[in-house]
Amino acid sequence: MANICILGGGSWGMALSVLLSNNGHKVSVWSAVPAELDYMKEHGEHKMLPGVKLPDSISYIYDDKEAVTDRDLLVMAVASSYVRSTAKRLSSLIKNGQRIVDVAKGVEENTLMTMSQIIEEEIPIADVAVLSGPTHAEEVIRGLPTTIVVGAKSKETAEYIQNLFMSEVFRVYTSPDILGMELGGALKNVVALAAGMADGLGYGDNTKAALITRGITEISRLGVKMGAHFETFVGLTGIGDLIVTCASMHSRNRRAGILIGQGKTYKEAMDEVQMVVEGVYSAKAALGLAKKYDVQLPIIEQVNEILFEGKNPGDAVKELMLRDKKLEVTGLSDEFSDWK
Repeated sequence: MANICILGGGSWGMALSVLLSNNGHKVSVWSAVPAELDYMKEHGEHKMLPGVKLPDSISYIYDDKEAVTDRDLLVMAVASSYVRSTAKRLSSLIKNGQRIVDVAKGVEENTLMTMSQIIEEEIPIADVAVLSGPTHAEEVIRGLPTTIVVGAKSKETAEYIQNLFMSEVFRVYTSPDILGMELGGALKNVVALAAGMADGLGYGDNTKAALITRGITEISRLGVKMGAHFETFVGLTGIGDLIVTCASMHSRNRRAGILIGQGKTYKEAMDEVQMVVEGVYSAKAALGLAKKYDVQLPIIEQVNEILFEGKNPGDAVKELMLRDKKLEVTGLSDEFSDWK
């Protein structure tokens, strides 16, 4: 049995706390928002996951030091926009070699850093890993079969975390490609906004298939240029996460995109969804990475124009459709003599 603290009282953190508790571990939940903890203690459920009883074995921690002391694992489950402030807040309390697994997905706009890079910068003595994949909290907390990937710098850490989370309903793979995993997890949210906008405009399955396929092409193009491995983007944390986020109504990014496609601003859409829409925060960062590494990301560029420049989503789709004619797979013609 491991002693684990979930840092963050959101729906994903609570789904993981239930999973880990069911796996027989000692689980505590800490939040910078005491009202979140108060509600769960009083009602025995999470506001965003109604009807699911939280195990009585889960304890709720209000004190920073108590949250991190003598823990075998810390799970960073706050929204991506709060990862740095949370890591900074707890940094002086972390012991050397403390294992922290991040489950937030995003890229910081002003630094273009991934979540694990932020944690490592704020807590350089920590052993930081990443847990990512096609996983909706609404399904994980109900025990529906799910697969996910843990990425770490050492095989030992990856396998340690794998063993903690693995169960008959939660299959965990390991990977050394932390960068690829994090880019896939962050940038798929931006493409999911586009997929939602297409739904809001009344477009069909053909459009969504195109967005998913060309979206993963953009993400992998950037990721490989940054040093990640192409194979990661055709796996669970790449195309797998992209499919589930573009297709499911559990996806806050898709739901926000639908509202934007129907004419709402991104702020109005976020207010209606009533949850943090990570793709809005990652969109500018993705564009920043594209410029830094000189990579074309046409879908992500159009999403930025819609979100922050007031562009009409319908006009954006037309512009994507009427781009210059080109090969689907760059360089493929080199394999066929008749095309040279």
